[in-house]
Amino acid sequence: MNRKVRRGTRLGRVGFVCAIGVQALGVSQLSLSLRAQDAPLARSTDNSRIKTMNQDNPFFSASKLPFQAPDFASIKPEHFANAFDAGMAQQLEQIRSIALEQDPPSFENTLVAMEKSGEILTRVAAVFFNLAGAHTNDAIQEIERDVAPKLASHSDDIYLNKPLFARVERLWNQRGELKLSEEQQRLLKKTYEDFVRAGAKLSESQQVEVRAINERISTLTTQFQNQLLAVTKERAVLVDDIAELSGMSDGEIAAAKQAASARGQDGKYLLAITNTTRQPVLTSLKNRELRRRVWLASANRALGENAGIDNQPIVLELAKLRARRAQLLGYSDHASFTLENQMAGTPKAAMKMLQDLVPGVLEKVKSETASITEAMQEDGLTGPPEAWDWEYYAEKVRAKKYQVDESAIKPYFELESVLKNGVFYTYNKLYGIDFKERTDLPVWHPTVRVFDVVGQDGKPIGLFYADYFQRDSKRGGAWMDSLVSQSRLLHQLPVVINVMNIPSPAQGEPALMSLDHVQTMFHELGHGVHGLFSSVEYPSLSGTSVPRDYVEFPSTFHEDWAIEPDILANYARHYQTGEVLPKDLLDKAIAASKFNKGFDSLEYLSAALLDLGWHSLSPEQVPGDVVGFEKQLLAKFGVDLSAVPPRYRSSYFAHVWSGGYSAGYYAYLWSEVLAADAYAYMKESGGLTSANGSKFRQQVLSRGGSREVMQQYIDFRGREPGVEALLIRRGLKD
Repeated sequence: MNRKVRRGTRLGRVGFVCAIGVQALGVSQLSLSLRAQDAPLARSTDNSRIKTMNQDNPFFSASKLPFQAPDFASIKPEHFANAFDAGMAQQLEQIRSIALEQDPPSFENTLVAMEKSGEILTRVAAVFFNLAGAHTNDAIQEIERDVAPKLASHSDDIYLNKPLFARVERLWNQRGELKLSEEQQRLLKKTYEDFVRAGAKLSESQQVEVRAINERISTLTTQFQNQLLAVTKERAVLVDDIAELSGMSDGEIAAAKQAASARGQDGKYLLAITNTTRQPVLTSLKNRELRRRVWLASANRALGENAGIDNQPIVLELAKLRARRAQLLGYSDHASFTLENQMAGTPKAAMKMLQDLVPGVLEKVKSETASITEAMQEDGLTGPPEAWDWEYYAEKVRAKKYQVDESAIKPYFELESVLKNGVFYTYNKLYGIDFKERTDLPVWHPTVRVFDVVGQDGKPIGLFYADYFQRDSKRGGAWMDSLVSQSRLLHQLPVVINVMNIPSPAQGEPALMSLDHVQTMFHELGHGVHGLFSSVEYPSLSGTSVPRDYVEFPSTFHEDWAIEPDILANYARHYQTGEVLPKDLLDKAIAASKFNKGFDSLEYLSAALLDLGWHSLSPEQVPGDVVGFEKQLLAKFGVDLSAVPPRYRSSYFAHVWSGGYSAGYYAYLWSEVLAADAYAYMKESGGLTSANGSKFRQQVLSRGGSREVMQQYIDFRGREPGVEALLIRRGLKD
């Protein structure tokens, strides 16, 4: 997840998000890419862009593959630019017809007609932005730079046209007289609010300014992400001497050697930098100086130190532009604008939730620091732990306290078993679905896999693509996205994808996973079934088209099944012997998973506070020093611990600068409140049963945005959520 690529108006998105992609959110630039102009509807659309469209272009008509899955074998880079141009021209002509319709506005001739518009643009945007995140190249990045401002302009050409808005507004004003279903009422409300929040009621001069702001924002967000991808690749740490890699497993060392060779560095070893500030390899590296090099390479990304790539000017300009746009729309700051239609409602509510957790989290970190300092002293090190020490010694404390370490557990978490005997097994028990692999559909990379998703009745539900391995052409993190969204109106079944960054094993070696990656796999398919089980009429309300601070609820809810003893026993088997993870090791692993929760919580809280801090500023308050602002803000909230840095620093905080989580990173914790409460309730109600799964599917996963989300939760749980289960889940309370 993201910028809104709203389903009904079928727009493409710019950028990406981490846990869920923009296409998957079912919301488009139309509502978040605010721009301003009165009215291309009053001028003639350039139909030549449609007429000259190459008929062989695969985006010009619906795919003939099952589920309208994209034909990646036929798609070439040169298809994208023409398809975007033709798609925007086609949609503007469709929108023009709606806006100038002679009959009085009705739900059918206005809202339903908008829902059906933009089919070419929807197809090309879904594929293009999937590739831009999962398998990019120079050609794709060049197209992205070119198309981003065009899409922003296209969004505003629709949302800021007076004739079109007049029809929507008239329906809104007549809503009490219209006989609409609940879902139709939700669509009307969402559409009207999207127009207003895009600036439809602003003066002409204000709209002109908003238009310019949106075009600039779209350019900057694309630039931020492309620069981050480039600098992350460049900042990989190259090691000459294998002795420096002491502590890493043989498989990890072989993979590092293979990665170096792939970059033309035969005989050396490459330690890639992944998404967050912390790096997985830091848990095992014994060499303190190498740990320091890896951590610095991660924490100082895009600060101008490497190849001159500096994201700081982009951060400052984006902060000012967003603040100014919010001001034009009548809000004090961007956070107030963003949170208005979220569950939290206001920045104050989101900030209070975060601040309320800080004292308990700091107390937990204090006790963890004492344990880590003691472990360091046993190694002859004096002084407090540094950021590059924490994970290594946390793992040593974990191993000593629970007699288990990550390297002892990984052999039991072989990817194929985790996927089929863990993730698929769990989702089958809950929802009665089967995943049947197929190899006849083209994919965007040889390691991508495709599965039919089939219900208990044998009927197809949708299609699932899994892209799990790290590569240079893929951005960091993990996410779900949609290539086709479910809609009864459009007669579409869903096609969803999960993308992760699991380190690729050396050739011929098994892919052994950390517990964190295991839980992430459960998490991302939680997003996946939110899209797969969608059962709505209108594409704008499909699947994950819900508030940002609700969208992470279904995915986070599914994480905890990964460490259920009965489920672990089914998939956690030694890749060489087939031995089930021993119960004593299992018990220790579960207990150990609760360790270091203070660190986990504080690094997240710090990043969420940074996000809200940046986006709670007026244009005049935006500083000139990114690093200085970070230090000042973290100190203000008492979370400025050098050994526990924010999960993301501003220069590589892609969620909020190039993704769709600006002023919304708090949403993970907000959603976790619901997830922990729902999971506890399901455990009380019998646990992993089809009855529980059916209820969750019916009341939550199938609804999309067709019902108010708190009501969805109450329909499932019987009451609003409480925080007790969250505190226990995070190890902050017994």
